[in-house]
This record gives sequence, C-alpha cells and structure tokens, in this order.
Amino acid sequence: MSQTTAPQFLLQTRGMTSELDAYVVAARFSRDGRTVAFALGDGSVSLVDRTDLSQWRKVPVHDGAILSIATDAGASGFITGGDDGALRRVGADGTVTDIASFGMKWVEQVASFAAEKGKGLIAAGVGKAVHLYDQTGQKLKEWTHPSTVTGLTFDAKGKRVGASHYNGATLWFVAAKTDTPRKLEWKGSHTGIAIHPEGEAVVTAMQENALHGWKLPDGQHMRMSGYPAKSDALSFSRGGRWLASSGADAMVLWPFHGGGPMGKAPLELAGGDGIICRQVACHPQQEIVAGGFADGLLVIADITSSRIIPVAPPGRGAVSALAWSADGAFLALGTESGFAGIVDFSARAPR
Repeated sequence: MSQTTAPQFLLQTRGMTSELDAYVVAARFSRDGRTVAFALGDGSVSLVDRTDLSQWRKVPVHDGAILSIATDAGASGFITGGDDGALRRVGADGTVTDIASFGMKWVEQVASFAAEKGKGLIAAGVGKAVHLYDQTGQKLKEWTHPSTVTGLTFDAKGKRVGASHYNGATLWFVAAKTDTPRKLEWKGSHTGIAIHPEGEAVVTAMQENALHGWKLPDGQHMRMSGYPAKSDALSFSRGGRWLASSGADAMVLWPFHGGGPMGKAPLELAGGDGIICRQVACHPQQEIVAGGFADGLLVIADITSSRIIPVAPPGRGAVSALAWSADGAFLALGTESGFAGIVDFSARAPR
C-alpha cells in the first residue's frame, strides 16, 4: 500500500500467535484487561493471560458453534451464546457456568454493561426476543421484536439497550417501569447496530451494502451508502467523532462532527488494493483504528494523520475478529482459518 511507512509487521516483533484449528468468531478482553478470549466455531474458547502471552488454554464451552461473546459485566470473564441454545459464563480461570437455556433456539447476540457495586447487566438476543439479566444471572425483563434480533448493544451509560432487526431498530429503557420502546423505522434488513458514545445517534448496518442512521432525539434519518460489500463491523471512535466501518476496500470512517455525516464525504484509510476490509475496531483511548482485510492483512491507522502501520501480513485467512484491551495496550486478532494473535503496543521494549 502506498501509505505504508513501517518496514515490518508488528506481529513479528511485538506479538504472540497460535493456530486454534477453528473459525475465530470474535475476540474480547476482560474488563480488567488481564485476559483475552477467542470464541471459536467448534464451541470452545481460547483464553490467554496478557501477563504471559505464550500460554493459550482452550476450554470447551458449547455443544456446537459459539455464535456470540461479550465481556462479562464483572471485572473478569466472558458471556457466550451458542447454537446449542445455551447462555453461559466463562471465567478467566476457565470455569464454565450456565446462565440460561433456550432449548433449540440459538443465542445469536450477547451484550453486557459494567456498573459499580455489582449492578452490571447482561442481554441476550434469542430469536425475536431480548432477555435482560442482572450481573448475577437473575432475569429482569424480556422484550419482543417484530423479527429476529440481528444486533444488540448497550449505550455508554447502560440506560438503554439497542436491538437491530428487519425494518429498523428498537431502543429499550432498562429502568422503565412500563416497557414502551422507541422504534426507529426504515424498510429493509438491518444486520448490526451501534449507538453513539454520547447518545446522539443510532446506526445500523444493512444487508443492501449501506448504513442507516437516526439522529437522537429528533429521529432525523441518515443514509450512508456506496459500499461494494456488506458492512459487518461498526466501531465509534472515542468520543464519537468518527464511525469506522467495513465493507469496502478501505476502512471507511464517517465524520460525526461538524454537522456530519450527512453532506460530508467519509475518510478512507488503507485502501487501493481492491481487497475488502472485513473488520474494524477503534482504539479506546486515541484517534486510531485497526482494520482487518479479507486476505488476512491487519493494519492500524492514525485517523488524524492517515498514517498506516502494518500489523499482520496477509495469507492466513480473512480477518474475522478484532478487539482492543480497554487501556489500548493490546490488540487481539483472529481469522476464519483459525489463526489468532495478540499484539503488545505497550511502551516496554519489543520481544
């Protein structure tokens, strides 16, 4: 790529890798940042303690594929959903406990929110329903939608849960005594959802290779189109100035400042090779975004300067998972072929 300035891939000098022998569905860091989990298509989770990246432990969790994973609402551990109908908690030490079972129904979406004094929340999307639990696994509510829930997220304050589905999205208020949701309507198949960090907007990915958004609170529509492929990943930058998205031969970042995104051209980073970007993840602390491509290439980009730094070379399967640790010191990646890696961006000397 013409923008590349670094002479070698950081994974070679600052990373540890493993062949996990199964499709990497997603990667997540625990809230305390100590543990990273790779959810796999064979029903297992691979756990790594960031204090010793050479030790990878594979734990069987589901009788079938893992479909979704979220960081647990507590300091450590993870929440997983599988095609075996189970919602489970995986501890950082590898212990597995049941939260709920839904029989033959798949648990396709999970999300969580951390709060002080153990008042965190867990949500699971099962068919047309979203089930809300407290941090201990006690069920609080159940919300029904007109069609299958395709995306699930909490807002930054944990006050609302957003769910995408056919013909739009729905916002639910966690503490409402009477559940009267806010319905955001737009015809078509919506396949994922993101809520602006300041609560200013909701954006969904669509099957028709476009994004759709609603400004809050007035509900004004926002249309972001021109993608050659479906956008599978959405990620707001810290503070919400930019929305990074996949689905083009570059990382596409829409400006959510200065009156954007409507009437504003998106910023395109690390493009020009004709290879589709499959995953994006914005850094939790800085204006930096990571992008994983269909050929396995992984780069990070400084949004302000557009400087591109290569992290992992192509050739090990399409990137299917990306996750930053909360402090931004570590980046985890996984691919469809089962390759996984963790890159250490901390200030200490490279390996």
